[in-house]
Amino acid sequence: MAYLESIRLCNNAQLADYRAWRIDGSIYGWISPNFAAHLLAYPEVFQEEAEEITLSSALQTPQQRTQALNPIIWDLHQQGIIDTWVGERYPVTLAYQQPAVLEVERAAASYLGIKSFGVHVNGLVEKADGIYVWVGTRTARKPFWPGKLDQMVAGGLPVGISLVDNLVKEAQEEANIPAELARTAKFVSTIHYRQSLSRGLENSSLFIYDLWLPEDFQPENTDGEVEQFQLISLAELAALTAQVTAFKDNCNLVNIDLLLRYGFITKTDPDYAAIRQTLYAEVST
Repeated sequence: MAYLESIRLCNNAQLADYRAWRIDGSIYGWISPNFAAHLLAYPEVFQEEAEEITLSSALQTPQQRTQALNPIIWDLHQQGIIDTWVGERYPVTLAYQQPAVLEVERAAASYLGIKSFGVHVNGLVEKADGIYVWVGTRTARKPFWPGKLDQMVAGGLPVGISLVDNLVKEAQEEANIPAELARTAKFVSTIHYRQSLSRGLENSSLFIYDLWLPEDFQPENTDGEVEQFQLISLAELAALTAQVTAFKDNCNLVNIDLLLRYGFITKTDPDYAAIRQTLYAEVST
């Protein structure tokens, strides 16, 4: 039941609690009523129509929309309404590799409920007694999920970089993994989830990779975001994941995928069918 609890925690969003954000007739985001009220204070860009939020039809191109929206996002950050600033841009798009109708500051993604994409890498080591996985502990200075366990390498996908190139970049920054080794990672799964959080809607797709590492490899953090790494068995990973709160929420989804693929969650588990069905479920717009 604990695994199902983790999956459901990351899929707790009810779209009825949000207001659709439409651009050119299509829904690109889901915005809480409170944040929508802040956006409607800028009527030259955001309008209200039939209880939905729309972007001004005068903004016809991605560049025009980006130029109009980002000063507003910065203004809301300066007011403390958007609580952080990353300095990276996310595409506002209907799906991965679909055209972006504009680009927006990464910190605003959940507030706007747009589709976001991330890369998570399982750092795996094969020993004589079985498979082990590297996990990191997030530094206490992280603004979100401080001190929680995390995959060895994980990161959001900003504008202008491929999945593999982003994986290589994050692998170097987070674990000091040489590029040639990082590029041997194999894509294994995609997981979609939609989670309600204090900042809004996390509307995400995770692209999961397995990276097999030499037994003597020791990850080393270079960007200050990881406090320590530890190498644990898959049995230990299963026990920690079953605690639900030991890992950052979406990392549990990646763990469960790994445990399914390597036979640590099997058909003997009474929740097996429900775990597979809910973990790999598609989410509609």
